[in-house]
Amino acid sequence: MSRRNGAPTTPDAAKSLPPATDLSQDKQKRLLASDAGHFSLVRALHMADFITELNGFCGVMSVFSSLRYCVGDDPHDFSNLYLALGFIPLGLFFDFMDGKVARWRRKASLMGQELDSLADLISFGVAPAAAAFSLGLRTPLDHLLLAFFVLCGLTRLARFNVTVALLPKDASGKSKYFEGTPIPTSLALASVMAFWLWNGWVLEDVPLGVWAKGGVLECHPVVGLWVLHGCLMVSKTVRIPKP
Repeated sequence: MSRRNGAPTTPDAAKSLPPATDLSQDKQKRLLASDAGHFSLVRALHMADFITELNGFCGVMSVFSSLRYCVGDDPHDFSNLYLALGFIPLGLFFDFMDGKVARWRRKASLMGQELDSLADLISFGVAPAAAAFSLGLRTPLDHLLLAFFVLCGLTRLARFNVTVALLPKDASGKSKYFEGTPIPTSLALASVMAFWLWNGWVLEDVPLGVWAKGGVLECHPVVGLWVLHGCLMVSKTVRIPKP
C-alpha cells in the first residue's frame, strides 16, 4: 500500500499554507470537474494512476481465475488456481511501482490515493478470499469468516486514508510506521495456499479437515488464518515500521 497522499499534515497547517501551486493537481481537478470533453477522465489520470489500474486488473483476473477453477470439469487441474495465486504478487509489484513513479514524477493526488486503496482491496482482500473459497473453504461459516477478512481489509484501508496525514513523518515526509499490518501482507496467505496447492491439499484434503461436520458451525479450522490476519490489519496497537 504505497503512500500517494499530498494532503497537509493537520487541518490547522492546511489553513496556514499558501495556495497550492501543484499545476499537475490543478489540471487534474479541472479535467475531473469539466462537463465537456471526450475521455476527460482518462486524460486526468497520471502515469502512476495507470500503474495502479494494473494492480486492480491483477486482482480482478485473480478472482476470475478462481471462478474458472470452480466451474471447471476437472478438480485436479490446478492451472487456474495457480494463475489466481500468481496474480496476487504481480499486483503487489504494481502496488510498489505506482508509488515510486508518483514520487519520481512528483505527481501525487487524492484520486491516486483512492485508486490505490480500491485496487488493494481487490488484489489483497477479495482475491485471496476468492482463492480460499476455490481451494475448499466453502461452508457457510467459512463464507462469513472470509467476508470478515475482506471487511477488515476495507476498514483498514479507509482508516489509512483518514489518518495518513496525522501519522509521524520522517525527513522525507513518509509515515514512519503502519497502524496494523498493511493489506498487501495477505501475500503470506497466498503463499500458504500455494504450498497447499503444490501438495494437493485442496477441497476434501484441506489441512486440519472440517470441524462440526454437518452442523450449523461446520467450518475448516484453517480459516482462522484469515480471521487472524483480518484482526491484525485493524489493530491499533500493532505498528509496522515502514522500509
